[in-house]
Amino acid sequence: MLKRKPHLAATREGSERPMTTATQEKNTYFADFDRLEKDLVKKGTPGIHRLRKTAIARFAELGFPKARDEEWRFTNIAPLEAIPFELAHYEGEGQRDKYAHVEPNEATGSLILCINGYKTFVHHRGPALPEGVIITGLAEALKTHPQLVEPHIGRYADYKNQPFAALNTAFLNDGAFIYVPKGKVIDHPVTIVNMVVAFGRPFVWHRRCLVIAEANSQVRIVEKYVGAKDTVYFTNAVTEIAVGPGARIDHYKVQEEGNQSFHIATMQVQQNRDSRFASQNIALGGSLVRNDINAILGAEGCECTLNGLYLATGQQLIDNHTFIDHAMPNCASHELYKGILDGKARGVFNGKILVRQDAQKTDAKQTNKTLLLSDDATINTKPQLEIYADDVKCTHGATVGQLDEEAIFYLRSRGIGDQEARNLLTYAFANDIVGRIQIDRIRDKLEQTLLASRQLPQGNTEQRPKEVLV
Repeated sequence: MLKRKPHLAATREGSERPMTTATQEKNTYFADFDRLEKDLVKKGTPGIHRLRKTAIARFAELGFPKARDEEWRFTNIAPLEAIPFELAHYEGEGQRDKYAHVEPNEATGSLILCINGYKTFVHHRGPALPEGVIITGLAEALKTHPQLVEPHIGRYADYKNQPFAALNTAFLNDGAFIYVPKGKVIDHPVTIVNMVVAFGRPFVWHRRCLVIAEANSQVRIVEKYVGAKDTVYFTNAVTEIAVGPGARIDHYKVQEEGNQSFHIATMQVQQNRDSRFASQNIALGGSLVRNDINAILGAEGCECTLNGLYLATGQQLIDNHTFIDHAMPNCASHELYKGILDGKARGVFNGKILVRQDAQKTDAKQTNKTLLLSDDATINTKPQLEIYADDVKCTHGATVGQLDEEAIFYLRSRGIGDQEARNLLTYAFANDIVGRIQIDRIRDKLEQTLLASRQLPQGNTEQRPKEVLV
């Protein structure tokens, strides 16, 4: 554990909750599952029904992760366990127009709008989609294209060993489905807006996304999460991505949920020969946030890029776990995560690169850098390399620092105010992440956020401009 004041003692947060509390919370999920499954079993295929049943049984065996679990020892989820979340529902057919304003004003292309994980709307504008491309809700895809969905859904995200993925799979219902046939290119980004609408009580929603890119296809995807302020809710999200031979996917995730929300998400990527996958993960909102991003380079010639920027203040906790599995030779991976922490915020970065015995000629680079703007901000960083091959080029590292007071003095001597100088230096720290964002509307508004004043009262977690990033 690292803090700006090195003399402060490191503490391990979190203790195990009484079994009765955890059992009571799990029973709430089981009761919700029984009610939902009675309806869904009439609509879905036998294979999907079996998948949900298997997943809820596995969740019962796994339970919630505890502080003794190595992968969760810096992220105490006891506050999440203590809340009796109600399963989210949808408000009604007339709500589509109410939320039309979330569509990107300057964007063309396709929009998938998911409300509370249960109702999905799809809107296309601009040029017609290439022949064979399918962009629709997951529930609709399960009805109309089960032959495309069932070979992939639940195959990549590890619900057998990851409790939150198991819980999400048990409540598999609606979400987003994107299918790009062989050789097709979608010129404009596909935007998925995951919106939470409050209905007065703490609630949970389980959001699912499946992306299939066949051989030599290309697509850019933006996943955005927004939610009501001052509302307690739990987003449990799983995204599965299959990248075919020679295919290319550029994926952007922008998370700016409400200040009292819990956000736990898994993205699982399966790459095939000569494929390219790039992820830009931007985490801004939420009270407790956990992102697990896993990529398997399952054939020769793959290239994987995982970049991330996380900004936190007040009492926020943002935890990023990444795992890149070099399973085959002649593959490359590049990873850069940067964090900016203020107030009493806490950050976690745990990045692991596994190079298997047969993965000769691997080229892997991993870096985590953190900027602490407060004496009370904390970062736990753990870059890892696990190498079983001998002909490889692998590097990893982590740095933690603060703003350079001499640089601040220099800028102030040129007539720049103290806060503006600090904002400029903060922006400079994040710029090599921002500069990699190829979608103008995301990059421009992120720049505005970084250059805005970040001096907030201690404990205040509502720090973003009202304008959303997508």
